[in-house]
Amino acid sequence: MLLPQDQRRLLGAFLRRRRELLRAADVGLHASRTGRRRTPGLRREEVAEICGMSPTWYAWIEQGRDISVSADAFARLADAMRFTPAERAYLFQLTRRRDPSEPPGAPDEESEGAGILADAVNAMTAPAYLLDRLWRARAWNAPAAELFVGWLEGDERCLLDYVFLDRAARALIVDWENRARRLVAEFRADTGRNPDDPALSALVDRLRTGSADFAKFWGDHAVLAREGGARTFNHPRDGLRHYQQVTLAPAGRPDTKLVMLLPSQDAEPA
Repeated sequence: MLLPQDQRRLLGAFLRRRRELLRAADVGLHASRTGRRRTPGLRREEVAEICGMSPTWYAWIEQGRDISVSADAFARLADAMRFTPAERAYLFQLTRRRDPSEPPGAPDEESEGAGILADAVNAMTAPAYLLDRLWRARAWNAPAAELFVGWLEGDERCLLDYVFLDRAARALIVDWENRARRLVAEFRADTGRNPDDPALSALVDRLRTGSADFAKFWGDHAVLAREGGARTFNHPRDGLRHYQQVTLAPAGRPDTKLVMLLPSQDAEPA
């Protein structure tokens, strides 16, 4: 399967950035073999060697050439470059190949509908919200609206718009830069399912134009799985609030995320 030109360029940029971040020691290459480096990271020839690929063939992949590469070759590439599970999933989504390491299985059954999910969100006592493929809030409860001042009041309600284009988010989210950087990496992981989606492209273009921080983080081509963990917010009325975030993907709806913020046991008493 040959990929569209824009998708090949995106794949090449992703691989090039991951290569630049690798050190020789990370992949078992000895310094005596690699010598002094003029640029950071591994050379293309070194990546080709450790994954059993022709240097010319690997160079063509990074250059976005119109060539066909097998799923097995991409699997060797992911193994050789020490991809995380999120990076590996993004690679295979981007290349529209099935990861040979995944066991065969039937797709998940469709969920019973967005209405049931929305009802579940409203029934929760902790802040909770439902995101679609463009990270727009499609359902949320009153505690979420009360926590995220300014986000859930507008028409678009895109989480990325709020984080990068609304000054209130920088005041609310403790350690904003690290959280925002990770958010972009998580969003990039999601875009691998539909990299040529015009709505996704329009969202990314708008954010790159409107936020220098988003443009910088997007240019890193970092990919991370959306995970839970400690979250702290500096609420304008209550001060610091501490939560543990839990993110779930409803069965049959891979483009939907249910995010819950459970009160943290480590939170200081009010």
